[in-house]
Amino acid sequence: MNSVFIQAIGFVAVLFFIFSYQIRSNKMLFLMQLIGTAMFCCQFLLLGATSGAMNLVGIIVRNGLLMKYRDWKWVRSKWTVVIFLIFFTAAFVMTWQGPISLLPFAAVVGTTIAYWTDNAQKIRLGNLVCGSPCWLCYDAIIGSWAGVLNEAITLGSILISIWRYGWKAMGKTDSGF
Repeated sequence: MNSVFIQAIGFVAVLFFIFSYQIRSNKMLFLMQLIGTAMFCCQFLLLGATSGAMNLVGIIVRNGLLMKYRDWKWVRSKWTVVIFLIFFTAAFVMTWQGPISLLPFAAVVGTTIAYWTDNAQKIRLGNLVCGSPCWLCYDAIIGSWAGVLNEAITLGSILISIWRYGWKAMGKTDSGF
């Protein structure tokens, strides 16, 4: 497949992530990221990065469920987090491609735990110190240049959202979830 086309898929996905951290509602943040993640999943598969792609499948399901966090009580359960962590561990083992597989695994474990706090501050912090740095390294290694750009923009965007809304204001649960 044409490498320009494969890279273009990723650059379209980047647009969804650029806007995701500029939205105050966690629910809309998850929707924007879900769409971008689906596009990156396709790109990763085309690049042969099955370990990352499988973790992205889990992220798509995870973020879809998080959009129903307030509506479905079972989604808020700590057992739901445990089920996702088991899935990500199984994906890690089944798609092992060497030590590089540790990067997407660490990213999804760290962000999944942060996302279930329903706390915008912890969600941003989880992405700032764990999720984005791990994905950025993984993207660079597999050759997803849009992924590298996306994570660099995401890190900047998180910092902008902290500046815009204030760090303390993000410490509360999201009333617009």
